[in-house]
Amino acid sequence: MKGNFSYNNPTKLYFGEESLKYLRDELKNYGPTVMLTYGGGSIKKNGIYDAVCEILRAEGKRVVELSGVMPNPTYEKVLEGCQCVRDNNVDLILAVGGGSTIDYAKGVSASAYCEEDAWQKYWVEQGNPECKTVPIGAILTMVGTGSEMNGGSVITNRKAGFKLGKVFGPALYPRFAVLNPRYTMTVPQYQMVAGFFDIMSHLMEQYFAGTADCTTDYINEGLMRSLIHSTRIAAKNPQDYEARANIMWTATWALNTLLKCGKGGDWEVHQIGHAIGLVTDATHGMTLASVSLPYYRHVMHDGLHQFVRFAKNVWGVRPEGKSDEQVATEGLKCLEQWMHEIGVVTHSRELGVTEQNIEAVADAVLILPVGYRTLTRPEVVEILRESM
Repeated sequence: MKGNFSYNNPTKLYFGEESLKYLRDELKNYGPTVMLTYGGGSIKKNGIYDAVCEILRAEGKRVVELSGVMPNPTYEKVLEGCQCVRDNNVDLILAVGGGSTIDYAKGVSASAYCEEDAWQKYWVEQGNPECKTVPIGAILTMVGTGSEMNGGSVITNRKAGFKLGKVFGPALYPRFAVLNPRYTMTVPQYQMVAGFFDIMSHLMEQYFAGTADCTTDYINEGLMRSLIHSTRIAAKNPQDYEARANIMWTATWALNTLLKCGKGGDWEVHQIGHAIGLVTDATHGMTLASVSLPYYRHVMHDGLHQFVRFAKNVWGVRPEGKSDEQVATEGLKCLEQWMHEIGVVTHSRELGVTEQNIEAVADAVLILPVGYRTLTRPEVVEILRESM
């Protein structure tokens, strides 16, 4: 295990079927005005909204609602939330929903009192807040992003033509997060399995980097095996509580910064996926699924040792009588088979990528000098064509 790192995660988690009751205790730590932010209104249909509002009223909170947070939250929507925070002197932003809603809350928190161009400062220049920020709480209803226990905020700016992520420091992590696996059971199958692959992609993005024998990789392999096992169950029976609980817990640990300790990371699959999402507005997890196989086949030889390890330790591929390339290739075939089993998209054309817009997608891809290979733009186009 090489490298130097520090690890700090200040988010307090409440997990399980009775986790919402702890919201009462947390609310006592904040002022009177809570901005309740959520998406398209599904929480009103499944009863979560009423349960949360009952607790807010019981604790004497003044509630300001900001709904309509979209699956790929836009900077324009962030600015709307900023105005709401300032107009109401909000003391706590309570995000109820999936990763997009929580990402959005972080963007609003960091930007509401920023006197500069927040998009330029945070998402383009990757700067950090020097202004007042607003505390965030999260009630998770869809798993995948791990946003409930990290500082990530992915925002789409259609005017600028980019979908970019900013990882804020611990000050912008949710102060607390409520994780009730039952809440995730109302998510439609398509969104559910998209979240499953999002988790897997977070694990792989951090796994396929570095050459050292790293304890973090052993943790990652265990999480991947757990995810594969539980998603196979949940894809067939979405109401299986144990499987959904295991998946929810895995999603949190997949991206709460633990797995980057002692390692670098790749994240180029995410950059390509973000570009597809910008152009097509497709579901995030599905954009990752559509390009992962062609991307990993493209870089496999540059990190062959790790792809061999992935095949053996995650998928149980037997290496006897096979070359390293054969073992690694078999591991990626196992990944593809699992993707078909759970029902995710494996071709970008299913999401709206065409020969007519492929250049626009490539133009929106941020190429990172990380992982086992730094791509060129022609390679990005090649991978996109292979993904179709």
